[in-house]
Amino acid sequence: MKISKLLCISLLILCTDAGAVIRNVPSQYATIQSAILACSDGDTVLVQPGTYTENINFRNRKIVLTSRFYQNMDLSFISSTIINGSNPQQPDSASCVIIAGGQDSTTVLQGFTLTGGKGTIWNDEHFAGFYREGGGLLVALCNPVIQYNIIRDNHCITGGIANSTGGGGARIGDGYVRFYNNIVMNNSARYGAGIVLNYTGGEIKNNLIAKNFGSMQFGAGSGIWMNNTFSRPRTIENNTVVFNSANSQSPGIYNSAGLTTVVNNIVWGNTGGNNTQFSGPQMIVTYCNVQGGITGAGNINSEPLFDSTNYYLKSGSPCIDKGDSSARYNDPQDPQNPSLAKWPARGGLRNDMGAYGGPLSRMIANTVVSVSSSGNTLLPEQLTLHQNFPNPFNPSTGIRYSLKNSAFVSLRVFDNTGRIVKVLVNEMQPAGEFSVRFEGVDLPSGSYFCKLDAGGQSLVRTMLLIK
Repeated sequence: MKISKLLCISLLILCTDAGAVIRNVPSQYATIQSAILACSDGDTVLVQPGTYTENINFRNRKIVLTSRFYQNMDLSFISSTIINGSNPQQPDSASCVIIAGGQDSTTVLQGFTLTGGKGTIWNDEHFAGFYREGGGLLVALCNPVIQYNIIRDNHCITGGIANSTGGGGARIGDGYVRFYNNIVMNNSARYGAGIVLNYTGGEIKNNLIAKNFGSMQFGAGSGIWMNNTFSRPRTIENNTVVFNSANSQSPGIYNSAGLTTVVNNIVWGNTGGNNTQFSGPQMIVTYCNVQGGITGAGNINSEPLFDSTNYYLKSGSPCIDKGDSSARYNDPQDPQNPSLAKWPARGGLRNDMGAYGGPLSRMIANTVVSVSSSGNTLLPEQLTLHQNFPNPFNPSTGIRYSLKNSAFVSLRVFDNTGRIVKVLVNEMQPAGEFSVRFEGVDLPSGSYFCKLDAGGQSLVRTMLLIK
């Protein structure tokens, strides 16, 4: 599918149904939810830039929910149109967005930042009990299109009757979702901190899944956690799954069951637990760059060489033109140089591994690595958080980190439910090496997470307190 065809999905829905209505927020409706409740199937809710502190539920509507991104694909509308789920009316229903009413592929969510969600207590359809799932997004029993969103800083915390928590960024179950060109970053849950795919098929393509943390159960899968497909096809294609971390088990991609095609991805730098990038059966992994290597046609094990922002590939990256050579995986053509790929793909037309290669290659957001208040941009390799020492520890441990540019620094410690137990640093700091002590005298034994935020980046290390 050509990128222009994919991106016209919502435009066609908006323009071809003469009876469809565009409902504007906030000029006509004060809240996104009130606009949704006024919709009939085929309508569009168009949201202006701003922060909307709401917890959205599509309530069986087959609609398009979009920011102004759809009008000219201006990426600034993604980061400036925010659904903040941090203040739910009902604490057991705290996902930023829920789509769970039998919707088909005419239902589209696009062009938003989803943040602050804490997940929804969900009675598992397969009789496994209650779980808190879907911090940013919960999709169940339907087939929507989820594209061009930033899903960040959502944290599922166990509470009430929940057995555990999953899908800190997104929990998708029992359907066939098209999940394209999203950023899933800095989310946490006890399994599947980034994305949970539970008894579902779907197409997970051209997403950046990075720096999700804290998974420790059911195989972990801090990047992507997968269960059975119920014989629906499931494809993981041209994603960049990097620098996720787990407390135990697999920090990268975990599959417990269900045949899954994994092709043209970068899976690198996922740490903690058993440090495995892939774990579990029934995955056919080909033409991927996997740290430590993996058996399969076309797979490589080479430093990806990311550029300074958004994990684009540098010129000279071993991932350029190394994806599957079949023409159906080709990068888009540069209109001015038809033999070359169109940015952000590089090189020739053969598929580039990772989120910026393949037919759906496109810029996802203006920036992930932001500019600090000093005006300096921190590159991915310019922020370092060392493993605490000693580890395990009792009752105190040292934490070292370094900055190559000045930045506002937040260094916090979380317990294994996602609760902040200590703020160690919260101030502007110059470039240099830093060391602080964390005291666990008043805390119980268990796993804790040290999270460093500076210049728009985050790094996480797992610490173990044993008394």
